[in-house]
Amino acid sequence: MDENKNMASDIFEKIKGNRGPIGQYAKGVHGYFTFPKLEGEISNRMSFRGKECLVWSVNNYLGLANDPEIRKVDAEAAEKWGLAYPMGSRMMTGQTSEHEALEAELSDFLGKEDTFLVNFGYQAMLSAIDALVDRKDVIVYDSESHACIIDGVRLHAGKRFVFQHNDMESFEKQMVRATRLTEETGGGILVITEGVFGMAGDQGLLKEIVEFRRSGKFDFRLFIDDAHGFGTLGETGAGAAEHQGVQDEIDIYFGTFAKSMASIGAFISTTEDVCDFLRYNMRSQVFAKSLPMPLVVGARKRLQLLREENAKYKGKLWEIASALQEGLKEAGFDIGKTNSAVTPVFLSGTVPEASNITFDLRENYGIFCSMVLYPVVPKDVIMLRLIPTAAHTMEDVKYTIETFQKIQEKLQAGKYSSEEYAPVVVERDYQEK
Repeated sequence: MDENKNMASDIFEKIKGNRGPIGQYAKGVHGYFTFPKLEGEISNRMSFRGKECLVWSVNNYLGLANDPEIRKVDAEAAEKWGLAYPMGSRMMTGQTSEHEALEAELSDFLGKEDTFLVNFGYQAMLSAIDALVDRKDVIVYDSESHACIIDGVRLHAGKRFVFQHNDMESFEKQMVRATRLTEETGGGILVITEGVFGMAGDQGLLKEIVEFRRSGKFDFRLFIDDAHGFGTLGETGAGAAEHQGVQDEIDIYFGTFAKSMASIGAFISTTEDVCDFLRYNMRSQVFAKSLPMPLVVGARKRLQLLREENAKYKGKLWEIASALQEGLKEAGFDIGKTNSAVTPVFLSGTVPEASNITFDLRENYGIFCSMVLYPVVPKDVIMLRLIPTAAHTMEDVKYTIETFQKIQEKLQAGKYSSEEYAPVVVERDYQEK
């Protein structure tokens, strides 16, 4: 036996020695910065570690999570159907008239021929990309696309070209490359971007992308993920494409119930032919249990309210979002290029300073918001991400702006560089095995 030959290793040993780029920090952050427990009814104020906090981290855009009408319908549907029905995948034994009705209502709302209801956004995005393209096709996508798009693109057996975020010069360059390649392979081009980019809040340049096709310069199909735009943008709430006046020119519209609709599930609205194809070829749906009936019935009620009382729900969201964003800008804060409800606040600082700021906000000021660091943002940049909702109040906005001004003063004075606010309490909740 060759003594120099490498011995097989136990994959568990590899995991024990390397928890991954985020997991390596688990001992210090678990239960506080990662996997925090927000308790109580979903609203503008919830409990964190036994203290009430003003919460800006829940994607309950329209405030539907605890709307009395919604809660009533959810409860009645759960009592009537339970969580088991229907059993099996849609293709086999999981089809119902309620599923079909929700699909028809979404199609009518979005102005598309057909809609395919799917279980989860992340899972379905991967599977849809996998089903739509083959090795002859080329994918062109935005560099800041959500992880579900990135992971779906990585599964693609053919070529993929990435363009710099919302950079039309870069987009055109990659489209030239893609066009040349498809002329050789005989395939097509699928362009993928987002209606609203969930981190920084800027909309995808859908109108500008569509213009390339209108001009006849390039031939492609456009697939958008509008998770954060659905329900929050557009005259009727139909999303970013409606807001930009190009709804009819979106070939595949992907939305989710996990944001504005405050539920679980997602959908793909497109042509009847494409929907029929996806129903029989999206492996994540063919081999997965159908969405439970209470979620489907609840989604129908949520869509009804979104359509019939758009001004009430979306109007309140934008009253809060506009006041928050304008107030932050007037106070001298950099909120980037957001043109959606997502509200980032950019500060200059280190990772330790970011941790201390977040700890101070939660423990001393009672504000819970998300902290975003490198590589999502450049090094020495701290992004505090605020999600305004229809459940927030103008008092919440006023208090938050005033608090952020105090935080900024402390940061500039160097107070967060010390260990004064170090979140040492975090380690109590983590037991390393």
